[in-house]
Amino acid sequence: MAGNRDALLDALARTRLFVLVARLHADTPGFDPPLTAQPDPASGRMCVTVLTSGALPPWHPDWVFEATGLDELARRWPDGVRWLGINPGTPYAVTLEAGPGRRRVWLKAHERSGGPRAGLLLTHRAGPLYGPVAHGLALGAHLAVHNSLVWNDLGAAYEGYATDRARLRHPWGVLDRAAYRETLEALLATRLVGRTYESVLRIRRALAGRLGRTPAVPEWSAALTDALTRRQSTPSEAAEAREALRLAVTYEDRFRADGVLGPGERVDTLAAFDYGRAVNVVRLALGARLCDPREAEQAVLRIGALARQAYGSWAHFSLGYSLARVMHFDADDSSGVTYEQSLAQHHALTQDPNSPYRNIAWS
Repeated sequence: MAGNRDALLDALARTRLFVLVARLHADTPGFDPPLTAQPDPASGRMCVTVLTSGALPPWHPDWVFEATGLDELARRWPDGVRWLGINPGTPYAVTLEAGPGRRRVWLKAHERSGGPRAGLLLTHRAGPLYGPVAHGLALGAHLAVHNSLVWNDLGAAYEGYATDRARLRHPWGVLDRAAYRETLEALLATRLVGRTYESVLRIRRALAGRLGRTPAVPEWSAALTDALTRRQSTPSEAAEAREALRLAVTYEDRFRADGVLGPGERVDTLAAFDYGRAVNVVRLALGARLCDPREAEQAVLRIGALARQAYGSWAHFSLGYSLARVMHFDADDSSGVTYEQSLAQHHALTQDPNSPYRNIAWS
């Protein structure tokens, strides 16, 4: 609005941009969709058209969107086209010159910005902000913040059609609707969070019920040993359970030292990890056209109802998710997940005035 083109390019370089592709073409193996030009509705100029996430149209089964960036546009630019149109026909429409010299400036803007920033809390103001659907979507906000994706959208794209399908293939092994539904049901039943981790916390929860307080670590360890003996656990099973206890104690102590878990407080269940990932899987499946918006919304509502049964507040849910995450990725340098990162996301979601955790009632 101020006419500062350098600032505009810096903003665009930090933004995911989307290109419309016919699904028939997108599903063709090896197909690399070309950038094509069309008339800009305001100026009539022939432009390559891209959209920002907030300007994407409603979900359609046959039209999908691929994510791109200013740098990729510069490298793939078609000959003879001299204009880039962003969000045409909306109040946020911008037309940029796209000659060879200007495209070199795009690449410099990308180098300055480093591309889309990680760890941002992004809200779509036209998406659900309150009510049951917003509540359910907010359960997936940790992953949305981790990937700097909008947390409250069930629409045309999540990360982009090809990326959404790839993320379902790995790590979920989802290639079709049947596999998606099977994976979703497993997450809703919290079968993927780690049976041993959850069992070890369940032993402490039961002991706390008998004692009327949070057990000390030696009491918890003794109760675990008794349970392992009664179950006639194998040495490997016993070692796995004791390692789960060690990890839980280690990271709960770190949470207390960092002021997010009070003295005597504890995390009783890691179900949040499966519920949060379930929201992510639903949004990926919607982007990959393995479900439709109505199915996705119903699934998000189911996840929300289950989470309210397991936790009493956003803070408890967030701690359950964060503890499961750091236990799961402990010492796994290849994952890119760190304790500090998880703590920062917990702080962002529980303290940022714009966070859904501060603006949506838990129950």
